[in-house]
Amino acid sequence: MNYNPSKEGGPERMPANAIALAGGAAALNFPFISTGNAQDRLEIRVGIIGCGGRGRGAGGNVLNAAQNVKVVALADAFPEQIEAARKTFKDVTDDHCFSGLDAYQKLCELKDVNYVILAGPPGFRPVHFEAAVAAGKHVFMEKPVATDAPGIRTVLAAGELAKKKGLHVAAGTQRRHQASYIETIKRIQDGAIGELLYLCAYWNGGAIWHRGDKGETELEKQVRNWYHYTWLSGDHIVEQHVHNLDVCNWIMNSHPIRALGLGGRAALGNKSGHIFDHHAVEFEYPNGIRLFSQCRQITGCDHNVSEFVCGTKGKAIPSGTIMPAGGERWRSEAKSSPYVQEHTDLIAAIRGGKPLNEAQNVAYSTMTAIMGREATYSGRIIEWDKLMQSNVSLGPARATDWNTPAPKVSVAIPGQYKLG
Repeated sequence: MNYNPSKEGGPERMPANAIALAGGAAALNFPFISTGNAQDRLEIRVGIIGCGGRGRGAGGNVLNAAQNVKVVALADAFPEQIEAARKTFKDVTDDHCFSGLDAYQKLCELKDVNYVILAGPPGFRPVHFEAAVAAGKHVFMEKPVATDAPGIRTVLAAGELAKKKGLHVAAGTQRRHQASYIETIKRIQDGAIGELLYLCAYWNGGAIWHRGDKGETELEKQVRNWYHYTWLSGDHIVEQHVHNLDVCNWIMNSHPIRALGLGGRAALGNKSGHIFDHHAVEFEYPNGIRLFSQCRQITGCDHNVSEFVCGTKGKAIPSGTIMPAGGERWRSEAKSSPYVQEHTDLIAAIRGGKPLNEAQNVAYSTMTAIMGREATYSGRIIEWDKLMQSNVSLGPARATDWNTPAPKVSVAIPGQYKLG
């Protein structure tokens, strides 16, 4: 995938203003194939939880993903986000719009919604996912899916419940739905570059947006500026770099068992929040193979968003290139929009195709990133098994009142930091 960084160096997702949709009209311009089966005519009625740029963008993507799809409900912590979303999704009625920290609950209670998009701050994702599955909804949830181990366990449990209830789940790790990645990774796994030696993963880009702390309570201030608080975003190693780590886990068909890393806060300075702006981590997989990982959000530095794999018989760039030693380079010619395809695949599953449940994969990739973060914050080797057992919740993910006490935060100092 070509990387075109925004001026803010924001998350790699299609912005809402690039969708240019009005209600469901854009879906009419997409070349669909229908078999005429009753399942093809099942109306997909979408509710969006989290109506910022990513939620609105995902809403546009799902309207382009299949026929007979409508966005019918909106929920967000902030009413102004609802109003912004209604400029795109003009047919949503007043009684299907909800604001406040408990807005997700009200949307999930709607009987006429069967497909929920979860696009709020990641710290709330486990609770939102749990509620959607409990209410019997099919779910598309953005990455990452948690910011701490208790959240990961909630997601895993809800994912298993979804299977039992016959619900389908897709995640916003869109590379798993991108034809060039699918083709290339199959070739890697089939031995095109021999036995794997090591992997590299990069998300080095510009500075992320900073909205300042605005709000009547400390909790509101943090939620409005959510990217800069670890309990809400996970730090950018979790919020953004999870894409690249997910690709590596996909290639390895496993997750790392330990991590050691370093990082810091060089450019953010005294701005509010406490996330790092650079991380470098060495992950170890069960078979001893290492993954070398970098992510950075600092303006003026080189940009690199990619993955790289080295084997005994060649090298590969998983986005679409195989470079065998002494052989002819292969490049994928596949071109598709994974942002649309991930919804197409989920809707196909709902309408009678192969079951789809990506909860475990995205949870494990998110946990990989969390393990990397804890390694950089602490300066110590972090073990997967021990971290997975942690009962430390970083924030009040189940808060329904803006007067709920917000976490007291400070910048992690390696050698002194301890989780919780």
